[in-house]
Amino acid sequence: MAVKIVGPELPNIPWEEKPKDYSGVMWRYSKNPIILRNLLPTSNSIFNSAVVPYGEEFRGVFRCDDTRRYMQLHAGRSRDGIHWEINPERIHFVGEAAQELGWEYGYDPRVVWVEDRYWVTWCNGYHGPTIGVAWTQDFETFHQLENAFLPYNRNGVLFPRKIRGKYAMLSRPSDRGHTPWGDMFYSESPDMIHWGCHRFVMAPAGGWQSTKIGAGPVPIETTEGWLLIYHGVLTSCNGFVYSAGAALLDIEQPWKVIARTAPYIISPQELYECVGDVPNVVFPCAALADSATGRIAVYYGAADTVTGLAFCHVEELVEFTKQNSLV
Repeated sequence: MAVKIVGPELPNIPWEEKPKDYSGVMWRYSKNPIILRNLLPTSNSIFNSAVVPYGEEFRGVFRCDDTRRYMQLHAGRSRDGIHWEINPERIHFVGEAAQELGWEYGYDPRVVWVEDRYWVTWCNGYHGPTIGVAWTQDFETFHQLENAFLPYNRNGVLFPRKIRGKYAMLSRPSDRGHTPWGDMFYSESPDMIHWGCHRFVMAPAGGWQSTKIGAGPVPIETTEGWLLIYHGVLTSCNGFVYSAGAALLDIEQPWKVIARTAPYIISPQELYECVGDVPNVVFPCAALADSATGRIAVYYGAADTVTGLAFCHVEELVEFTKQNSLV
């Protein structure tokens, strides 16, 4: 039986067919990077950002490190998912929690539609990195809630629907700095404020994912399980190397891993991925999935400097994950 995406049809997502001489399961857009580091007058870099469909267009929340090298979040819009207009002013969250928590820094956002609104999660500075939470319906006003977890935590990624009646999130408990370790965990909440029922999902393994791992784009529901594209880190003699792989998680108990790729599906190989503020980084943060065709477009940060786009087919990626599994 063919693998199917469970979700809406998105016929207008960015797409480019796989090159005839390419044997990999995920391939890059030929005109990468799609967002340059200096798109804004004050941006040093734009990367590790989130994109979602919005009517017939697309909206997003972007990590824009400014020329002071402060980590900020900006809203953006696009007609085609490739050419972006990003608000030059950072997002100013509203609400009692925003006033109480203040603003220290924000980076690596994810965005997902759940039921009646878009939810934003990001690495929020509050006495160390933790998971910020906010919602919006128009990408103009962003209502901030309490942080999901205590410091220190990163890579908070929501599922696109409730599971067993609860909101669900993946995260990677961390520390104050560039964590030299990291396992992935699952948590759930009745109200997006109180989080608990924490479950271990998976730990680093060998090779490209031997140091730490973290959830990437919002998991994609398929007929074979939740398809999770995630990043893994190798500690080389020249520092961290960030690549990406894929896993299949159980639909009703997502902390149970069905399959997980031993090889990476994309790694830093192009110049814009290997050279930048942080060299040798491929960091996926968003994916657009069309249920009608099985096409998936993945947005990723490259070398912590620019934003790239890559593509895959759900059936091919799921089969690759199952046939090359560590589990």
